Amino acid sequence: MSTINCQLIVYLQTLWQDISAKRVMGTATNLTYSTLLAFVPIMAVVFAIARGFGYSMYIEDWFRNSLSSQPDAANTIIGFVNSYLVHTKKGLFLGIGLVFMLWTVLMLISNIEMAFNDIWQVKRQRSLFRTVTDYVSLLFFLPIVIVISSGLSIAVTALNHQLGDMVVIGPLMSFFIEMSPYLLWSVAFIGLYVFMPNTKVELRSALWPGILAGVCMQFFQLIYINSQIWISNYNAVYGSFAIIPFFLLWLQASWIICLCGAELSYCRQNADDFLTTSFQNLSFQERVDISWDIMQLVIDNFRDGGRPYTDMEIKSKVGKPMRIVRELLYDMQRIEYLAEMTYDEKGSISRFLPSQDVNRLSKPHLQQQLAQLRPVE
Repeated sequence: MSTINCQLIVYLQTLWQDISAKRVMGTATNLTYSTLLAFVPIMAVVFAIARGFGYSMYIEDWFRNSLSSQPDAANTIIGFVNSYLVHTKKGLFLGIGLVFMLWTVLMLISNIEMAFNDIWQVKRQRSLFRTVTDYVSLLFFLPIVIVISSGLSIAVTALNHQLGDMVVIGPLMSFFIEMSPYLLWSVAFIGLYVFMPNTKVELRSALWPGILAGVCMQFFQLIYINSQIWISNYNAVYGSFAIIPFFLLWLQASWIICLCGAELSYCRQNADDFLTTSFQNLSFQERVDISWDIMQLVIDNFRDGGRPYTDMEIKSKVGKPMRIVRELLYDMQRIEYLAEMTYDEKGSISRFLPSQDVNRLSKPHLQQQLAQLRPVE
């Protein structure tokens, strides 16, 4: 038992070190600011799409339920959204407003993708075409999901009233209704962890972190709602201005929960490498030696006419952690020693080839080029 406890302590310490090294808390703060700037335009897009299909009532009810811990903020934001949509229909503001609305939405989602890519140590974002198509599809898909979930919630609630007197089914339906917020948050986080990083994320790696993040998010909502006495005292001092700091607090906590869940997903998928020496602890000469081992592996395979190796195949052959291999592969692409051939946009099938004449490549020249990227400590 003591051995398991020691391993758990070491794992948690390493997890915290990884969160600190990737500046997850700082990233959550940056995303809070970005979300505050883009929140009204995003909701305006969602409301506009829903109104086009005649489902605005469902979206508004869902939004109020999602911000049930902050009813004043929900009412204020809905007022802003309605005003925003009215003004975007008038004159010159029609074109400018639509461009600004789409720009803020795309920038926020792009910032979220960069935050997830940093956690997953992915250096390459989606192409411009896939950025537009994926993000616009997401915006159109979101209202449909909300309407379906709201419709199911209404149907289950109505069914619960009809079956409430039944001894077995009634309590089960009530339990399902109480658990539905946890389920919806968990599904949302799982989808975010699988879809957002520009790399292949296995569903099993995102499953438990998504459920944990969903449960934590709902618990945070409940704690927030049950602290109304403290909030009312705060309102007495700041008045209506208290909506802003409490909304920022809610956003900040939400992003911390989300990003920590993403970090857990990354650690779960790379569990074999997670407790190994980090890249930052390698000396410059060790980086050069490992880089040259990778280059020799790729060059020999290229001369033999073999199929180009993926990063996973290179990792298994050189016997180094994935975080180190990916960082060195990226460095060798920057100095034009390697070229990455990507066969799909998610980067799940990326293979590496020499990017220049292999007869001109040498370890001293590699060392010189890497020194320009990362000066010798």
